This record gives sequence, C-alpha cells and structure tokens, in this order.
Amino acid sequence: MDILQTFNDYPSLFLFVVAFASLFIGSFLNVVIYRLPRMMEQSWSEECRVYLGLKPHTEIEKLNLCLPFSHCPHCKKSIKPWHNIPVLSYLWLRGKCGYCQAPIAMRYPFVEILTCFISTYVAWRFGVSGQTLSALIFSWMLISLTFIDLDYYLLPDQLTLSLMWVGLFSSIFSLFATPQDAIIGAMTGYLIFYGLQLIFGWATGKVGMGQGDYKFLAALGAFSGWQQLPLIILLASICGILFTLVHMLIKHSFKSVPLPFGPYLAVAGWVALMWGHEIMQYYIQYAF
Repeated sequence: MDILQTFNDYPSLFLFVVAFASLFIGSFLNVVIYRLPRMMEQSWSEECRVYLGLKPHTEIEKLNLCLPFSHCPHCKKSIKPWHNIPVLSYLWLRGKCGYCQAPIAMRYPFVEILTCFISTYVAWRFGVSGQTLSALIFSWMLISLTFIDLDYYLLPDQLTLSLMWVGLFSSIFSLFATPQDAIIGAMTGYLIFYGLQLIFGWATGKVGMGQGDYKFLAALGAFSGWQQLPLIILLASICGILFTLVHMLIKHSFKSVPLPFGPYLAVAGWVALMWGHEIMQYYIQYAF
C-alpha cells in the first residue's frame, strides 16, 4: 500500500515506472507474437500424426513462451542479456545480430516502443487504479492479437478467450462495464458476427469471416459492455474500408484480397475503451 500511496503522491514516478516496465513487456509480447502461432502449429502437427498413427516428431525444437531462451533464428546462438535490452540493444547493435550480423526485424523495437507509448497513456488516463491494470492487460493482448493476425490470419483462442474472461472478471468490480452489460456484450458480440457469417455464407457460399473474429468481438463486448459494440463495429469497418482502398491503390489491383479483420477490431476496441463514452455523448449531443 505504501507503494500505491507513493505513486499517488508522485504521478510522474508512476508514469516512469509504467513506461520502463512496459518496454520489457513489449519485449515479451514479441516472444508471444513469434512463438505462439508456431506452438499452435506444432500442436496441430502432433495431433494429426497421432490421428494418422504416425510416430511423433523427434527432430523439431519444442517451443513454449519461456524455453528455449531467446536466440538468433539465423545462427541459433543464445542472445546475451545485454543484447536483449529493449530498444537500446537494437540501436547499439545497429539492427544486426551480435554474432552473425544477420539483420534484426524493425518490428521488434517497434512493438516495444508501441507498448511503451500505449501503456504510458493508459496509466496517465486512469491513474493508480484497477482500471489501469485492467486496461494495460487489455492493451497488451490487443497488440499481440494484432500482429499475430497480420502475420498468420489467426486470432488464437489462448488470447481471445483469455481476454474475454479478463473482461468478465473486471466487470465484477464495474471497472468499465457492469457484470450484466459485460455478459450481454460477450454474448451479443459473438452472435453478431456469427449471424453475419451465416447470412454471408448463405448468400455467397463463401466464408467471409473466421471464428476468431466472433470470439474477439465477444471479448471486446465483455470489456466495454454491449453499449460500445455499435461504435466498435463502425470504427473497425471504417478502418477496414480505408485500409483496403489504400492497399488497392498502392498495389494497383482491385481484385478481392483477403485481409485480416482483427487489427481493425483491436484499434476500434481500444478507442472505444479509452474514449467510447465521450464519443457517444458527443454524438448524442450534436446529432439530436
């Protein structure tokens, strides 16, 4: 409690601690983004081999979020602790492996910096409170889901369902939504996209949306409450349309190209959690 009181007395210190810690959280999110899809692929492969009566793989490197320790994907040498300091190590090594000089993707420091900025803003907006802790977990999961969906067109259940349960748990304390609004939000979020997919599939015979999107919207509804779902869907749709148009213009191609919807839901969900009530009040005030 003394620490919380100190943070309340010195808000700048609180923001500094959150910013500093979130850089390392961002480094861990890079691990989640890189390893979780590969862990899922390994699990699916082993399940298929068991189903087909084949022997398990023995030469594949077993992955989890902790082991093996961070290593260069090119030369396979373990990364020294001073080569793994968020952002600073990337700058010091000039974006290259300290052993084999293979280039390090710019995404790694980008995710760390993005996590730092978003986390610091969340801490500034909600102060020393349960809302900050809940919104930080929410933001970190959104970052992971965004980049995994961009890479793999995949929204892992391990993240979407965990996000939903964290939202429902937060509603017990009415941090962003009451328990009733959160439960209705989770149910409605899932059923909206499920219903749209049924209609789209019946009309076209195609699959227009993955089940991960259903669960993701359910999680956003659990966090923000059912009242924010129209805003989330509207903002996500606008972002999706604009990005698709820009993508078509850049590629000089107007063919239908599948694009992940998760990143747009993540942006819309975060905006709704941060400013959803203000946006709705502004709309009601000036629209009626």
